[in-house]
Amino acid sequence: MSQALSADLKNRLQWSLLSLRVGVFIVLGMWVLDKLVNPSHTAAVLNAFYGIGDASTSVVTIMGVLQLVLVLAFLAGIKKRITYGLVFVMHAISTFATYERYIDGLNNLLFFAAWPMLAACLALYLLRDEDVKFTVK
Repeated sequence: MSQALSADLKNRLQWSLLSLRVGVFIVLGMWVLDKLVNPSHTAAVLNAFYGIGDASTSVVTIMGVLQLVLVLAFLAGIKKRITYGLVFVMHAISTFATYERYIDGLNNLLFFAAWPMLAACLALYLLRDEDVKFTVK
């Protein structure tokens, strides 16, 4: 009976990790889409939160293409140590870069959504060897 429970737990864990991976991909995919469709918005974000002014459309587009490759590899579960790690670091940077928004939290509630996503990215990184459902071997 414990093997059946173990198999059931393993199956539920794999589906849970897949759901986290797809959920994180959806958010990151929208970030990528924004860079490719509306690079001026990304340039404004880079200026406001990272102090990077005058980011050209070309630079933002290159960032978008590179992030697209990363998030597609992440979604497919390719080179998990690298892709899951880069996704975690990338999201951590964006979460911490907006620290001023947390000070006035009630007027910036949407920024707090970054924290559970950061936790999901960390869980995926830590459990990457168990995240095997619909991944590329």
